[in-house]
Amino acid sequence: MLTVSAAAIAFAHTVFGPDHYLPFVAMAKARGWSMAKTLRVTLVCGMGHLAGSVALGALGIALGFQLSSLTWLEGVRGDLAAWLLIGFGLAYTAWGLRRALRNRPHSHWHHHDGLSHRHVHTHHESHAHVHEVAAGAKSLTPWLIFVVFVLGPCEPLIPLLMYPAARESVAGVVIVTAVFGLITVVTMTFMVAIALMGLQSLKPGRLEPYGHALAGSTILACGLGIALLGL
Repeated sequence: MLTVSAAAIAFAHTVFGPDHYLPFVAMAKARGWSMAKTLRVTLVCGMGHLAGSVALGALGIALGFQLSSLTWLEGVRGDLAAWLLIGFGLAYTAWGLRRALRNRPHSHWHHHDGLSHRHVHTHHESHAHVHEVAAGAKSLTPWLIFVVFVLGPCEPLIPLLMYPAARESVAGVVIVTAVFGLITVVTMTFMVAIALMGLQSLKPGRLEPYGHALAGSTILACGLGIALLGL
């Protein structure tokens, strides 16, 4: 029965927590990640997300810590992850807006040899393109997201599943934790894949230059949702 509960809680916790998948979707669209790369990043971040809570719960059970102590520590980790998302989202939004504004096409009139013509260009696009392609291969963005997810707790895992299972047997803890982790990661990757496939048919139009700013705003909104609404 506890195993079924673990699967149901993991699914609901992931689906109703948009911070589990929207940051990956937003960054994938903004940075042009392939579906395969996006799902790899999601998978690694999901495993990191679980590892912190599993390690803390196992340590607490092994050392006989009170549940209230672990719940308090998980709350601190949750607040830290939320504010890291907020900070990252703000910084990325600001950078995206600056980039979009610098890349707006504008024109200059040139006069020479008795002729006049207008030259349309951007200040940043042609120069930055080569550098951004080179930097993209070694982007720190996936690692920043990974760090945030490692710090972010799986709130239901310890109090609702690991501690009740520990009253029965060690094997029960392992099974419940494995089921919760598997369903969480599978649901994260499924939600990301579905969202990306749905967005493929949408044409960005005039919003395309603001893709990075929109991605940052999405991450910012996720962080605010956690910090203010407890999502």
